[in-house]
Amino acid sequence: MTTPSQPDPASKPKYQTIADDLAQAIVNGQFGPGEKLPPHRVMAKRLGVTPRTVSRAYASLERQALALARVGDGTYVRNLQTRHSEPEREGASALIDLAHNVAIRTDEQQALRDTLTHLGRSDLRTAPLLDYQPEAGMRHHRLAGANWLKRFGTRGDWQRVMVTHGAQHALAAVLRTVARPGDTILTESLSYSGLMALSRSMRLQVIGLPMDDEGLLPDALAHAVRTYGSKMLYCTPSLHSPTTGTMSITRREAIAAVVRSEGLLLMEDVVHAAAQAQPLPALASLVPEQAFVIASFSKVMAPGLRVGYLEASPQWLDKVAASIRADCWMVAPLMPEILTHWIDSGVAEHLIGLQRQRIAERLALARRCLQGCSLRWAHDLPHLYLPLPEPWQADSFAKTLSQAGVQVRTMEHFAAGRTPAPPAVRISLNAASSREQLRDGLRAVARVLHGADTDQPADPGMDTMAD
Repeated sequence: MTTPSQPDPASKPKYQTIADDLAQAIVNGQFGPGEKLPPHRVMAKRLGVTPRTVSRAYASLERQALALARVGDGTYVRNLQTRHSEPEREGASALIDLAHNVAIRTDEQQALRDTLTHLGRSDLRTAPLLDYQPEAGMRHHRLAGANWLKRFGTRGDWQRVMVTHGAQHALAAVLRTVARPGDTILTESLSYSGLMALSRSMRLQVIGLPMDDEGLLPDALAHAVRTYGSKMLYCTPSLHSPTTGTMSITRREAIAAVVRSEGLLLMEDVVHAAAQAQPLPALASLVPEQAFVIASFSKVMAPGLRVGYLEASPQWLDKVAASIRADCWMVAPLMPEILTHWIDSGVAEHLIGLQRQRIAERLALARRCLQGCSLRWAHDLPHLYLPLPEPWQADSFAKTLSQAGVQVRTMEHFAAGRTPAPPAVRISLNAASSREQLRDGLRAVARVLHGADTDQPADPGMDTMAD
């Protein structure tokens, strides 16, 4: 069993550092499903902290659905394969999942069956899938990726695109190429938790920067570069999670000017922007020689479709390819072949169109169920950002919701570097298995928030929506 690292007194709160390390160990499989975590006092003695600190860390794992406490028995690792659907053990009740970010199911299963049948008819298409391939991916896979990325205003040059096992793999490969232990990465004050996990594992420092409703502030970015000497920026200009913000063209130009003048390397996340029919031009399109565009399909099609695209200038692409070769030699070509068929045939656009429709339906339901709440939301994004009114604090709100049978994400999950987590939660609308389950979860949120019964008849039009 791996012991969490000693908390850094100059960084996040002790309990959050412990929780983050344990969460990463659970996700990586270092703790098996059903494994009992050390008792609070044992872990506290091992780390040199108080039992209360360990209790808060374990509570954070519970809020992330990574662990489950049993009164009088202890805290156990949850089965990550079944946490969306079934209780982990007899007597436990399943929570309505408004926390996790997973694509809403549409017609992906039928599309997969049809595509596998199609591929099975051609030896010329299937034979190469069993051979070693270039680290950057097969040429026609890269062509499909380049055509796809043109929707974000990129050049559409397949020689600037490589195939990865999803966005997380792309980000890891880039960081292994451009960063060294002790380097700093600038990002939004609330940012992608996967970036924080990778940075911890690579001994990189993440610095969260001030934001407004559009995202990063240009002056804050310039000041941070000069203060910390950082040369790397990770950001999500469109459909930012968790805040739902999108940068205007004017803001993108201002951020690009700082990137250009300060010689920054930009890592741009366009994963959620893939849901948009007409996304704004990527920030990277304004500084193409200093940028990496990271795209995937896990949030708009299916998480099991481990395919991502990374676009960069050739000077970096070859070096990133070398990192992939050292790590896993190459991306297994079967999944990219499936996705290439979907892109070329129009299936990908069809599936994302269905996803966009489902998101719109769930957003409409959420806005009705949480009418009167101070919500932030955006078209084509299946999340709500809910600032909590006084006297609510995020921890107590999430705990009360959990007792009511609903799980949400607090901002501790997204807080970058030393950024204090604001009193707010992210409500995901895409993980609930049905519209009815989502409605029940949202009504529970409203009841807890206002302390009142919000059960009321659904709109007739809502009742006819299919998931």
